[in-house]
Amino acid sequence: MSGLIKLLLVFLQIGLLSIGGGYAIIPFIQELVVERYAWVAQREFTDLITISQMTPGPLAVNTATFVGSHIAGIPGAIIATFGCVISGICISIFMYRFFQRFNKSIYVLDTLNGLKSASLGLIMSATVKILLLTLIGASTISVAARVDWFAIVIFTGSLIALRKWRMNPILLMVLTGIWGGFRLLAGTGPTALYW
Repeated sequence: MSGLIKLLLVFLQIGLLSIGGGYAIIPFIQELVVERYAWVAQREFTDLITISQMTPGPLAVNTATFVGSHIAGIPGAIIATFGCVISGICISIFMYRFFQRFNKSIYVLDTLNGLKSASLGLIMSATVKILLLTLIGASTISVAARVDWFAIVIFTGSLIALRKWRMNPILLMVLTGIWGGFRLLAGTGPTALYW
């Protein structure tokens, strides 16, 4: 199967199953692009999610664009993004018509509440994986895992700056990015840049 066709089919599938939004779909995207097809490494995937959160637009669509570009350049980015978006457009049109007709149904409302609960679980799972990858360099806790104290200091300081002092998130991202860049230039940070 051609690489572009495989990209299209994978991101059609991701777009089709993106119930709950971008954060809820992170574990599924990870399973496909990291574990099943090995298009990107686990550390690259964490960086990709970080970049996707900082750029405008939905996380799943940004991820599709970055992975497609990484695999097959501009045509890959276009195909992967199209695959991710077209499913959502079709589902949105169908759901709009469906809810216009059944918006008072208790069964529909209960189904939506169940989907919200499942989405919360998926988001929490993705959060824990990203935290573990960032703070210890592995997606599971093990004896061999090495703690990245620099990442823990950045995480804790950022959390305090956001919650206690209500710091502007964009300013915080710029400052931590600059700090991480100096660390990289000093040779004490990660040794590979992916983009």
